[in-house]
Amino acid sequence: MNFAELGVPSSLAQILAKQGITTPTPIQAATLPDSFAGRDILGRGRTGSGKTYAFLLPLVARLDASKMPAMPRKPRALIMAPTRELVGQIHASLVPMAKAAGLSTVVIYGGVSQGPQTTALKKGVDIVIACPGRLEDLMGQGFADLSNVEITILDEADHMADLGFLPGVRRIMDKTPRTGQRMLFSATLDKAIDVLVKRFLTNPATHEADSAQSPVGTMHHHVLHLSREQRVPVLVDLTSAPGRTVVFTRTKHGAKALARQLNKSGVPSVDLHGNLSQNARTRNMEMFHSGQATTLVATDIAARGIHVDDVALVIHADPPTEHKAYLHRSGRTARAGAEGTVITLMTDDQVRDVRDLTRLAGIKPTTTKVSGPGHAMLEQLAPGARSTPGGLVVEVPTSGGGGGRSTGANAQRKRARSTGQTNGQSRRGNPTTYTSESGGGSSTGGGGGQRRRSGGGQGGGQGGGQGGSQGGGNRRRSGGGQSTGQASSGRAHSASSFSRGR
Repeated sequence: MNFAELGVPSSLAQILAKQGITTPTPIQAATLPDSFAGRDILGRGRTGSGKTYAFLLPLVARLDASKMPAMPRKPRALIMAPTRELVGQIHASLVPMAKAAGLSTVVIYGGVSQGPQTTALKKGVDIVIACPGRLEDLMGQGFADLSNVEITILDEADHMADLGFLPGVRRIMDKTPRTGQRMLFSATLDKAIDVLVKRFLTNPATHEADSAQSPVGTMHHHVLHLSREQRVPVLVDLTSAPGRTVVFTRTKHGAKALARQLNKSGVPSVDLHGNLSQNARTRNMEMFHSGQATTLVATDIAARGIHVDDVALVIHADPPTEHKAYLHRSGRTARAGAEGTVITLMTDDQVRDVRDLTRLAGIKPTTTKVSGPGHAMLEQLAPGARSTPGGLVVEVPTSGGGGGRSTGANAQRKRARSTGQTNGQSRRGNPTTYTSESGGGSSTGGGGGQRRRSGGGQGGGQGGGQGGSQGGGNRRRSGGGQSTGQASSGRAHSASSFSRGR
């Protein structure tokens, strides 16, 4: 079966074909005939099953067919998703099709200025893709009126529930016309989601394909039983193999500390967690997408909806606390029919928890006791020559035209010059850029803190927790004077902090 047989207009099918998408996934094949017919949809499928195009294709086709104009402050369609990253990725998938149909779009989420968002809404926009918090705020300010919404879509509804967004979602959906089409997609369906279904969907067509409770056949699950002190060395071994790797930790501090450790060991890594600004999150994801960073260290914020092609390896550095999180984390690999490997690191005190976790997830992993790096199983799970080209370093260009440079406190005293390129924003709004250093384990500052200077002076940077500002701290210099950064941001985190639940 092809997309044309499911009712997809040829113009949209051609856009998919240009991306190499020619065969519908099971969830698309199941839902598209009903969604094109205008029925409400309840679609259940795991992350990576193709749900995004399952709702974007009918959305664009039906809006194009109705030919209603976009009015100021009154969008014609609304898509809600739980995280800024997912909103951005839905938008990226939507843009080529929306342009072909002459439809306007805007993304709405917090952490950035609302100015561009309100400007687009006041001008009039066809499709809004939003996180519920910022959208409800703009509605309260009078910038968004949902009375003209023809189609409402709720993606990752179960994650909305996990994050406590459902009260806001209900208030928002109450403002959309009951006569409009509504589509709700979720990896799982529990009581909280059932409340939404009963309240907002009218005689929905229910379809299930590749649910989160049905692990992918091409996903291989392994547990590595090791000692606590061998976790970081084993992670370095695995992440230095060819290919992209996503590593999950339980806490934000853990993600930051582990990314720093990997960078210090020469593995180009970025982190993703709730403590990062939106600019930093966008920058880090762009670096992972582009391949400049080969490893992404993330909390569960990245377990849902992060679409990165060719992630061959997912590692649970900290076993998740419940099986749904395990399945959604693991869904970063083995996407769209590709094979993938999922590894859980387990210490002696975690044996019972991991056994219960995998049983509830419905998987039977292969468990191997490993003594440390170089074990034959590590080569089997992550084949290929190990490479540590150098960790990533945050650099801040000088202000005032000086020729300042940031020098690390590592053993080889490698130097990284500020380039003046803009690639994201530091916390004080200054342009920053990441560079990679050659030589395994010689990353400046271990990928940790930032060095800020104005006036072109020179001084020692951080060395992975060494020096006057340890861990991820900041040193600031202006005109030759020096002051130590905030103590709260200068605390060093030990190599094992990522698994202590701190």
